[in-house]
Amino acid sequence: MKLHHLRPAEGSKKRKIRVGRGEAGRRGKTAGRGTKGLKARSKVRRGFEGGQMPLQRRMPKLRGFRNPNRVEYTVINVERLNEFDAGSTVTADDLRAGGLVKHRGKVKVLGEGEIDRALTIKAHAFSLGAVEKIKAAGGSVEVIEG
Repeated sequence: MKLHHLRPAEGSKKRKIRVGRGEAGRRGKTAGRGTKGLKARSKVRRGFEGGQMPLQRRMPKLRGFRNPNRVEYTVINVERLNEFDAGSTVTADDLRAGGLVKHRGKVKVLGEGEIDRALTIKAHAFSLGAVEKIKAAGGSVEVIEG
């Protein structure tokens, strides 16, 4: 076996159709493009829809910025914490079990309303107003990591 004896397998190479090479060929004259019109003459640019307003122009412009790393909290106000007994420890799981927080994920306590009992509250985040009101009522806050 020598290099000049090597040939591709039968049927693996297909001859390219040469269009527009005279009337004797089967793709002569218009070369399979029909007659006249934009597609018969030249290339049609990507996204061209025949003069209709193209998709990228029909869509509204992208506005603003959406942070993919944003942490979303489920919020609860301090006034809702009055349902727990004084002196008890309230965790995020207790809030979910009591139906005060509906979603999974992290819990943030906000300072809307008043709290009249001392509670130890464990949550993922607290607003400054919530911390002040909980401490003023004699309670304490603990930030849960993760």
